[in-house]
Amino acid sequence: MITIKSKAQIEHMKEAGAILAACHREIKKMIVPGITTIEIDRFAEQFIRKNGATPEQKGYNGFPYATCTSLNDVICHGFPGKTVLKDGDIITVDMVVNLNGWLADSAWSYTVGQVSEQAQHLLDVTKESLYKGIEQAVIGNRIGDISHAIQVYAESEGFSVVREFIGHGIGKDMHEEPQVPHYGPPNVGPRLKEGMVITIEPMLNTGTYRSKMDSDGWTARTMDGGLSAQYEHTLAITANGPEILTMQ
Repeated sequence: MITIKSKAQIEHMKEAGAILAACHREIKKMIVPGITTIEIDRFAEQFIRKNGATPEQKGYNGFPYATCTSLNDVICHGFPGKTVLKDGDIITVDMVVNLNGWLADSAWSYTVGQVSEQAQHLLDVTKESLYKGIEQAVIGNRIGDISHAIQVYAESEGFSVVREFIGHGIGKDMHEEPQVPHYGPPNVGPRLKEGMVITIEPMLNTGTYRSKMDSDGWTARTMDGGLSAQYEHTLAITANGPEILTMQ
């Protein structure tokens, strides 16, 4: 069932989103060759807790960290660890912040030092595809209109759209209805109504969209070893258009 949020509830989620966005701004400064992914995770957890919130991902279905850190060919849900970032890497950091029971979710991809033209183009197109989807998040449209806009743009730029992992509703629970794919035909799926809050989080790959799972049961990688990037915002459907709650 899709839950409609009141303006007051959306404001609560926006407050959580502000903490999350501020954390991403600080993480961006940290992303340099030589730092480890566990250092990023520890910083994020400390930052979130210092601001009176909690990292919702930690303990979710047994996930042991405050963030997902997904490097190069990792699509999503990568485990932070002793891996040292090196020049030319790309990394996605994904976090969910819980502030007084209300959630916000955002992932962002970052370059490490100087990256290849292909990697930079992947990041640029992935970010733009997020905003192409957000443009369609207006009252009266359907979820499929978001999905279709993302797929058409991404594929026109030569990238594939991951199928296995999608956006979702969010509120007091991390994953609520509706599901928000980033591919598919327009004019299908639930109709968007004022008060709905969803994530849009396209994951684009340089090669095939297919994925494989590491033995940890969480880390999803591209099947062919190609690069993957992701950008995600939490947004509310309002009478004035989509309101991004995690704007950096």
